[in-house]
Amino acid sequence: MPLFSRYLRRFYVALAELSWGAILAMALGHLVASWLVLNVVGESDLTRDLVDFVYYYVVTATTVGYGDLSPATSAGRLIAVFFVLPGAIAIFTAVLGKLLSAVSNIWRRRMYGLGNFVERSDHDIVMGWHDGTTQRLLALLADERGEGEPPIVLIAKDLEQNPMPDKIDYVRVERLADPDGLERAGAANARAIIVRGASDDETLAAALVASALGTGTHVVAHFDYETTAAILRRQSPAIETVTSLSSELMVRAARDPGSSVVANLLLSAGKQDTAFSVRVPNSAPSFTYRAALYTLRRLHAVTLVGMARHGNVDLNCEDATTIQSGDVLYYIADRRLDSASIGWDVFAKESA
Repeated sequence: MPLFSRYLRRFYVALAELSWGAILAMALGHLVASWLVLNVVGESDLTRDLVDFVYYYVVTATTVGYGDLSPATSAGRLIAVFFVLPGAIAIFTAVLGKLLSAVSNIWRRRMYGLGNFVERSDHDIVMGWHDGTTQRLLALLADERGEGEPPIVLIAKDLEQNPMPDKIDYVRVERLADPDGLERAGAANARAIIVRGASDDETLAAALVASALGTGTHVVAHFDYETTAAILRRQSPAIETVTSLSSELMVRAARDPGSSVVANLLLSAGKQDTAFSVRVPNSAPSFTYRAALYTLRRLHAVTLVGMARHGNVDLNCEDATTIQSGDVLYYIADRRLDSASIGWDVFAKESA
């Protein structure tokens, strides 16, 4: 028995190291050989019907053993014990082991930032990791995700494994401005890329690479110094730059008490009365700002505060300002509006 056990172990290891094609070929070969030898010894009840035999073989391989089909002759039982049973179980175990190993490897690769999300689209990417700050940013983005939207992808260089595996996916890189890492994160089809490196220099380089790879993707870069942000705006005006507004908020709060509270409400995704935006679809007719202001308030209970055209933002617009397809409307609401749910034709009628 020890000798038999040793050979069985070697057989299993050999199977586990084979490719899927080889394992399937061996499984089919063992199935056919089992049918032949059982048919030769007169086990016609097992071999007469192909479906019955496959059923018997699978039940034997999985060790379920219902007992409704079994060898009737002594020779058939010996063949089942010494050939069908050990071979079928070994092959089944190898298949199961390879499946579990494949699933485990995929999950492990994702956990350690080695996954590939190049096929993903319409998702958000966050580049850079800062303890506490990035975690809150990712949590806010996750809260903003709609039903069925793909998970956020984090690109970082200082993390051993995914810090938030229940909410995001992770791509590990050696340097933040790594084109390969951005490609694996699906930058080409991403909705937005948020960049915040360890320094302004790193952020500048990463934002430029992200903008080059993510054609049509909105890139937002955070800088500590306005001078660096200004350099990026001159180099690539399409990239939106963000710098600290603490000094401006302090002045505003000193002159207009409560301004910091208002700003926090408008920019916080976790609270009511948040600022959102919606792009006017190409199929929408032109309409006036006044019509949008009153119609949005009447039909959707939101407050329109401004619009943008070609990146130029205008708050507190004139009533007669014409809004057209491609423009962006900014509004204050408790929730984000779906562009498809807005009756754009009504705006045009109100403008008449």
